[in-house]
Amino acid sequence: MKHSHPAFEAVKPNLGSSFTSLKFLKNENIKSHVWHYHPEIELIFVCGGSGKRQIGSNISYFSDGDLVLMGTNLPHCGMTNENTNNDYEMVIQFKPDFLGEQIWTLPEMQKIAVLLEKAKAGIVFSEKIKKEVGEKILEMHHSDSLSRLMKFLGILDELASTHEYRILNAGKYYLQTQVEDNERINHIFNYVKDHFKEQITLDEMADLSSMKVPSFCRYFKKITNKTFTQFVNEYRITHSLKLLAEQPLSITEVCFESGFNNFSYFNKTFKEFTGKSPSQYRKEFNYLIE
Repeated sequence: MKHSHPAFEAVKPNLGSSFTSLKFLKNENIKSHVWHYHPEIELIFVCGGSGKRQIGSNISYFSDGDLVLMGTNLPHCGMTNENTNNDYEMVIQFKPDFLGEQIWTLPEMQKIAVLLEKAKAGIVFSEKIKKEVGEKILEMHHSDSLSRLMKFLGILDELASTHEYRILNAGKYYLQTQVEDNERINHIFNYVKDHFKEQITLDEMADLSSMKVPSFCRYFKKITNKTFTQFVNEYRITHSLKLLAEQPLSITEVCFESGFNNFSYFNKTFKEFTGKSPSQYRKEFNYLIE
């Protein structure tokens, strides 16, 4: 299988607008296997549906739509695919200086400037904020010109005023600082994405990165703030969350389908990541849905 580097995505603002606002109906924006980055900051609202998100070195599962903000050049995979079953997806993209570089120094813009700085590591917002802001994003999308811009600034202000969010990448996740790092780490991410159901050895990964195993381990930890084993386990556990929520498979089948070849190790790792056993997670998830 060919492993592509993260694609650079060229983004063009809407006609008569200083930023881009796009609405995709269900299944229209299938980019879940395209690892890409762009200088624009991106706000994504997925209305309903469930799926996996990979933003930087964070892999996580969302179960009832999503609202995320990603900073400039933060590599990510698309949020939706044909299995997401979302109603629609809103994508807003804007350059950091889309209103001129000086604007973020104004006292009125201080809160938003802080938000955009945090977004460099990726931010996911709570259920409550997602529902409130999602409706406003849709309303903004259907507005014209100045009204659209005013509503957009209102949305950014609302996101900057809440404490109901989670930073997705621990530490300083500025993958974009060096192009060769970006290329190398993305090569590794793509390999894990394509092979997480198989056994992946440190020797293989060190080879792929043209490094010796100890150097590879140090390098990976420095860039992602986690060990390679943690990263692969996180990928596998996130896949298992998706299967437990969406597929009528037995827990043993979920274990092997997610790339674990030892049931007790799967249970132990699952509990470390979620605080629950797989059967407890499934029971609670089904209870929530009902």
